[in-house]
Amino acid sequence: MAEDVMIELARSADGETLASLNALIPQLSSSARPLEVGDLKKLIDDDNISLLLARDRNGEISGTLTLVTFSIPTGIRAIIEDVVVDGQKRGMSIGAKLVDFALDLALSLGAKTVDLTSRPDRESANRLYLRKGFQIRETNVYRFSF
Repeated sequence: MAEDVMIELARSADGETLASLNALIPQLSSSARPLEVGDLKKLIDDDNISLLLARDRNGEISGTLTLVTFSIPTGIRAIIEDVVVDGQKRGMSIGAKLVDFALDLALSLGAKTVDLTSRPDRESANRLYLRKGFQIRETNVYRFSF
């Protein structure tokens, strides 16, 4: 149940957080390499990154979301990245609670909008974003790979 989920900001690069993220991330991306403790520390120490963790009623990390905020000449921007909920715990509103927390945090940091992208095959995630009030934008997304 959603009421059994607590959302928090990651505060330390401890072994539990590292292991949990390394179990969750492959459920989102098959090409992502495992995080090392230095990678996690860099994320946590970055003022522009808020790494959110969802804990279930047993205190286990069952989901994560990364909120990136930054200033540009036209204002403060916010982007949600790397949203993943453990496959065995989906359907318990964990993703919704992560998104709600991220939206509240982005607003408190001065962002006027929050952007995200989601692959079309992530159907339940896309339904969640629409339910939360996100709107599909008509834009081109470009990527340059090194």
